[in-house]
Amino acid sequence: MRGVDTRFEGRSRADDPSAPADPPPAERGDAAANLGASRIEARAVRVVFPGGREAVRGVDLDLRPGEVLGLVGPNGAGKSTLAKAMAGLLSPSSGEVRIDGAPAGSLRRRELARRIAWLAQDVPADLAFTAAEVVLMGRSPHLGALGLDGPGDRHAVWEALRATSASDLADRPMEALSGGERRRVLLARILAQGAPTWILDEPTTHLDLAHQQLALRLARDHADRGGSTLCVLHDITQAHACCDRVAVIAGGELRALGAPGEVLRPALLQEIFGVRFVEVTHPETGKAHVVAL
Repeated sequence: MRGVDTRFEGRSRADDPSAPADPPPAERGDAAANLGASRIEARAVRVVFPGGREAVRGVDLDLRPGEVLGLVGPNGAGKSTLAKAMAGLLSPSSGEVRIDGAPAGSLRRRELARRIAWLAQDVPADLAFTAAEVVLMGRSPHLGALGLDGPGDRHAVWEALRATSASDLADRPMEALSGGERRRVLLARILAQGAPTWILDEPTTHLDLAHQQLALRLARDHADRGGSTLCVLHDITQAHACCDRVAVIAGGELRALGAPGEVLRPALLQEIFGVRFVEVTHPETGKAHVVAL
């Protein structure tokens, strides 16, 4: 894959009438018009790591088109392991994950990447690429046999950087960016990938408050357009505000699943996290929320 052609950076028909017209959606790999999100089904999924540690214990969970599903729970609960298994990137020790009815392990990596975009919790800080080059990597599943990017791919990169407020980072090396800036670039790669299903492991990590809200709004907007998003979250308030359903994970087990208002209750959360929670009413929306004391 060759580097990003910087001639496209910062230019659009609105900014510069001499800039090339935007390619049609079919050419630029734009999934927004017809997302067709995958349905992911985890059935009796169990993950045991070398040494015998059981990270996930017989979990049944679905990710449905058009929803944001949150995974919440304490550190070491198995959230990230379950998310990775549902992304098709980790084979369960027993049980199965099916993507649109097919066993996840039967899908080639390229086909999997066309269906599911994965945001890892941690990535190396010393990547020897510019931000735009990293975002362009998200286009890999759509490139031809020679792996050459075209105008549609570069358009997708620019639009993704703009959507994550990272346009000004395009030419900067990843190793020179802060943790929050790198996170925004990786979110842009998810957008550029054009996959209808997103699985995001702690998408708000390292982000300031404004960009946390931006990340969650992108997840919400994606689902509202017919895509689907699974988010591993630690902030109960964010899960309550953003998610259609929440799965509470503890000790590798699914402890509760349902609408946020049904499962994010003080008694359960106190049991799971070991701190006191109370229910409060939001002064503007009038909705009930739970907060830790």
